[in-house]
Amino acid sequence: MHAQISLIQQVDAFLPQTQCGLCGHRDGCLPYAKAIVEGEDANKCVPGGQPVADAIAHLLNRPILKAEESVWPIQSDGRPQRMKAIIREDECIGCTKCISACPVDAIIGSGKLMHTVLIDLCTGCELCIPPCPVDCIDLVEDLQPIPNEQSRILEQNDLRNRYYAHIQREENRRLHRKGPVVKAEIDTALFAQFSKQLQSVPTIQTIEKTALHKTLDAKSTIELAKLRTQIKKLEKQLAVRESLDKQEQLNTLYEKLNSIEGV
Repeated sequence: MHAQISLIQQVDAFLPQTQCGLCGHRDGCLPYAKAIVEGEDANKCVPGGQPVADAIAHLLNRPILKAEESVWPIQSDGRPQRMKAIIREDECIGCTKCISACPVDAIIGSGKLMHTVLIDLCTGCELCIPPCPVDCIDLVEDLQPIPNEQSRILEQNDLRNRYYAHIQREENRRLHRKGPVVKAEIDTALFAQFSKQLQSVPTIQTIEKTALHKTLDAKSTIELAKLRTQIKKLEKQLAVRESLDKQEQLNTLYEKLNSIEGV
């Protein structure tokens, strides 16, 4: 088990930490690293290009595969052109949807106020573009010099830490918001296992199903709503006139409610 974790870390270290999901793993680079170790092809990292595909193939002693093609031209280092998102600020309506979508917290702003992209932090992942209701986000070429290997590693480590912190904050929001919490796509158990080894980011906790912090699926949410409606109806009837049968029905409904909420 420890050997597998070490290997996943080594593979993850090669990935660019853009957290873009273009590999098919919507929740970032670490799940793709895990999938690669478990047998998935190592050529699906679009922003990493051929250099990343070759490095991982060499590490795992696998055949070299042609990297998934990018829509952007290839740079002198063999990787696709680095891109950055920019917001046409005079068109921004301040909906905050791009802020929630950014995996490395590179967008700042507030509700109904103009947003802007912190260019130095933007990975060009494109995840902020689809949710924008007014289509005011563009991708432009990164005009900065291509980073050397040392700078690239530092950048990747920073992006990884920012993403882990982003996950921690989003999970805390889900746990403490009012009402039922929709399960995230994030594999919190996987990230929790690796975040414990990083001192610079909060330790990611897996979501526990307790009475106070509940993660409910849609079916449970609907059932809870029906139960609460029935309970309120019976409570009103009992407030007008006592009934042993209705009191027993009410007790049964309370038991069902508690069993679902306490799952």
